[in-house]
Amino acid sequence: MIPAAFDYVAPTSLDEALQALGSGDDVKVIAGGQSLLPILRMRLNAPERLVDLGRIEELRGVSEEGDSLVIGAMTTYSDVLDSDLVRQHAALLHKAIREVADPQIRHRGTVGGALVHADPAGDVGAPALALDAELVVAGPGGERTVAAGDFFRDLFETAVGEGELLTRIRIPKHTGWGAHYEKFVRVAHQWSIVAVGATVRVDGRTIAEARVGLTNMGSTPLRATAVEQALVGKPATEEAVREACAAAAEGTNPPSDLNGDADYRRHLATVLTRRAVLTAAGA
Repeated sequence: MIPAAFDYVAPTSLDEALQALGSGDDVKVIAGGQSLLPILRMRLNAPERLVDLGRIEELRGVSEEGDSLVIGAMTTYSDVLDSDLVRQHAALLHKAIREVADPQIRHRGTVGGALVHADPAGDVGAPALALDAELVVAGPGGERTVAAGDFFRDLFETAVGEGELLTRIRIPKHTGWGAHYEKFVRVAHQWSIVAVGATVRVDGRTIAEARVGLTNMGSTPLRATAVEQALVGKPATEEAVREACAAAAEGTNPPSDLNGDADYRRHLATVLTRRAVLTAAGA
C-alpha cells in the first residue's frame, strides 16, 4: 500500500526539528522508520507533515559523561552493538539489542525511536529500566530529564509531550556487572512473547546488587523489584536464585493473545528470570 500524501521536512539541527514540530497540528516524527513506515503504508495514520530526524548528527553517537554513558536518541542499534563503551559499561543493553530483529532492522532502527514508540514487547525498554536510565527530552521550554521509571506511561505512551523530542539516554555505568537477556519467541526475529533482562553485581559468591527488567508483561516495560530485593545477599546458586525468582510475575498484568494467555506468560517470566539471573551471576 501507498501512504497518504504528506509534507516532508528533514532538519539538520535540533532547533530546526523543534521548530518543524511546532509548525502544525498533525505532525509525526520519523527516526529509523521501522515502526512508523508500516503504519503509514497501511494508512492507520495519515499525518500532514513528517519530520525526519535522520540528518541531525548531534543526536547520534555514544560517549562518556563522568560516571554515565550518553547515547544519542538517533544512534542505531548497530552502532550500539559496535560500541566498546556500551559493551563494557552497559552490558545488558548490548545483549538485549543483539536480540532485536535482524541485521537489516538493526542498521536502520534507533534506540531513541524504540523507546518513544514504547511497545511493551520491544527489547530496549526493560533494559533501560533495569539500568536506571535517564531520558533527556527537549522542547520549546528547554530540556528536562525523566527517569526511565517515569518515562513509560501506558501502551505506546511516554512522557514525551507534544512538540518535544527525546534527544539522548543517560545510563549510569554498570562496569563489572554480569548481564544477560533471555528472550522467548516462537519465530526467529519476532517480537518478544516474554523477555527478561538481568544485570547482577556479585561479590565473591554473593549477589550484592541485582536489577531485573521484564518485557511484554504489562502495558509498559516493568521492573521486577520483588526479585531484585530477594536476590540481594543470596548466594549465586541455583537453589537460592530459584527461590528469589519465584516472585518474578508479582504485580504484572501480561496480555492474553494467540501466543499465550496471561498465566502462560507469568510462568515464562518466572523461568526466564531464573535463567537470566543465573547466567548474569555466572552461576
